Amino acid sequence: MTAPGEHPPTSEPPRVPRRSTAAFASVLDQAASSLTNIAVLVIAARVSTAHGFATFSMVYLTFTVLLGLTMAYVGQAVVLTRGDTAVTGAACRSAVSFTALAATAVGALLAAAGVFAAAVTGGWTGPGGAFLALGLVLPLVLVQDGLRYAFSTLRRPGLALAADSLRLVCVVPALLLQPRHTAPGLLVAVWGLSAVPALLLGLRLLWPHVRGARTDLLPYVRRGHLGQRFVVEFAVGNASSQLAVLGLGLFAAPLAVGALRGATTLFGPLNVLFNSVNAFGPPLLGRLGGRRATARAAALLGLVLGVVGLAWGLVLHALPDALGHQLLGATWQSASALLPASGAQYAVMGLGTCALVTLRVLSPRATLSVQVVFSLLSVVLMFGGYLLSGSALGAAWGLAAGSALKAAAAWTRVVRLRAQERPTASSLPAVPTT
Repeated sequence: MTAPGEHPPTSEPPRVPRRSTAAFASVLDQAASSLTNIAVLVIAARVSTAHGFATFSMVYLTFTVLLGLTMAYVGQAVVLTRGDTAVTGAACRSAVSFTALAATAVGALLAAAGVFAAAVTGGWTGPGGAFLALGLVLPLVLVQDGLRYAFSTLRRPGLALAADSLRLVCVVPALLLQPRHTAPGLLVAVWGLSAVPALLLGLRLLWPHVRGARTDLLPYVRRGHLGQRFVVEFAVGNASSQLAVLGLGLFAAPLAVGALRGATTLFGPLNVLFNSVNAFGPPLLGRLGGRRATARAAALLGLVLGVVGLAWGLVLHALPDALGHQLLGATWQSASALLPASGAQYAVMGLGTCALVTLRVLSPRATLSVQVVFSLLSVVLMFGGYLLSGSALGAAWGLAAGSALKAAAAWTRVVRLRAQERPTASSLPAVPTT
């Protein structure tokens, strides 16, 4: 212990980065992670056939859902940990350990399902081989991605940036080296194994902060664990649409999945902006004081994001076909037809994201009902659009309509909460005393 006013010994861990530095590192880390996802899908589309990329998209979509569920159940709960280094170290070590065990169990089920599918279809080049590969590499990719939340809990986003940057550096050349028309299962295996260097680096960087900490997995299996609520919100807000797209490929048209994923990939830079707003919006908006000031600032930000979404959609729509084929390969032809609908969806998603962040600041309990009702409605509209048009374009317009209705409902809630604000005592005219 050091007395007040004394400088700590040099042997102690480095001091926590300043908020501005930590925020900047967090944004860069989010950008690196998003760029990795974009690069994976773009390269996979270039080296695959249209049918191969559709299969790869289904498997990658499955991983995306599993990653979201894991981060909701484990990651979002661990980042709320408060306490000294012993408490946070134990929480991070327990979170990483639980993620590894859960991913191994789920991976075994996926691998078994892949073997069964391959036996039924009589080949390993289709979905069976791809899901088998996902099951085998799932513990590697889930733990590597989950380390980001451990570093966030420790307030060391720079360490997450280092590991995720290495992940990007490794996966891009690994996929680029694959020959054209590579089987989806091989692509999944290469993608997963390329996470090993980043995983080892992340664990090495984490070790000094968790060394000697106790691993406790019981909180994760107890009833009432905070992650259970976050899983519900993720399931209705994000996973429902992801699973609906996956269902569209399984029961209707697998090529529609490739088209939708290809179009969504091109809007990856906007996902970086939306994720940054979700991460840093609540604390910044919460400092503005009253509800009116918070709503005005959020509305202005939403308009900016909406304009950016429209502008990006117009840029993509104007791309020459030659450049589009270089980006997405054979998938460009089907994905380019969806760009107007996807551009409209991302424009209203910018508005909706800011509205939901505002609700989280003004009334945190108000977001769940909006997410439940309108996320499910988006799924219905997506399937309805596909059934009416018989194509992925109808499904894309259905998703855009669902996003627009969700944004309208969220802003309606914000307006009602803003109207409920009452003048504070300091804002009332002074009453003269007698």
